[in-house]
Amino acid sequence: MLHVQVCSNDELSFLMEAHDGLSATIAQRSGFKGLWASGLSIASSLGYRDANEASWSQLVQSVERIVDSTELPVLVDGDGGFGNFNNARLLARKLRQAGAAGVSLEDSCFPKLNSLIGERHPLADIDEFSGRLRAAKDAVAENLVLVARIEALIAGHGLNEAILRAHAYADAGADAILIHSRKSTADEMLSFVTEWRNRLPVVIVPTTYYRTPVSAYRDARISTVVWANHSMRAAAAAMRRVCDSIAAQESVASIEPQIAPLSEIFELLRYDELAVAEKQYLQLR
Repeated sequence: MLHVQVCSNDELSFLMEAHDGLSATIAQRSGFKGLWASGLSIASSLGYRDANEASWSQLVQSVERIVDSTELPVLVDGDGGFGNFNNARLLARKLRQAGAAGVSLEDSCFPKLNSLIGERHPLADIDEFSGRLRAAKDAVAENLVLVARIEALIAGHGLNEAILRAHAYADAGADAILIHSRKSTADEMLSFVTEWRNRLPVVIVPTTYYRTPVSAYRDARISTVVWANHSMRAAAAAMRRVCDSIAAQESVASIEPQIAPLSEIFELLRYDELAVAEKQYLQLR
């Protein structure tokens, strides 16, 4: 299912961010057909910064809960693979065992720093990162969609460097290219797409150029749009408002109408199925 969504230019696909089982369940209920297991959001939900502070095993454990919570294919933000080729192929194997449908690896150095923070974003050597991609591909063969994420525009190296890297990563076995930009408009990203000419399908993350109409992505024949961190950010804003209100008023009466009723939580997590299963399996005296 993920291969159809990510590796085709025929129809624009959308992946919604998930960082735990609940956010995954809500995304599926809203009608999304695929999920993005966000490194930033998973790290944030664990109380870590998006700087490889959370370990690869913690990432895999979070992905397992996301996978178990829905029937949707999950593309995992694998950062740079948490090290060299050996770490990257280990991560790929473990993600596949956890039920992930794909992994995105970025050409950053370990430890990485979130692409939207600061100015220092050293890039991995092209040949070294190509080795990471080949190792991951060899480890999981065709069982995991492999997306190569290019950080050249983030690091300020320009279009030519991004295109050079894209060709190298295609040769290394990537199934799709994720081109990342933190400009406030889509111009930089669209220039890459024009020059790239869809040698491989293109995935984008329009976190900073969110005002661009989706029609521009369809016109450019982009494969996939990732809404990369919005559930986590929405949850943080809502929790802050509620906590501030309760702390100030020393009461929950005013916020009850603004939050999900417990019945909705029970419905989302299928408490009804548990009740049915108890009747089937639990022999009560």
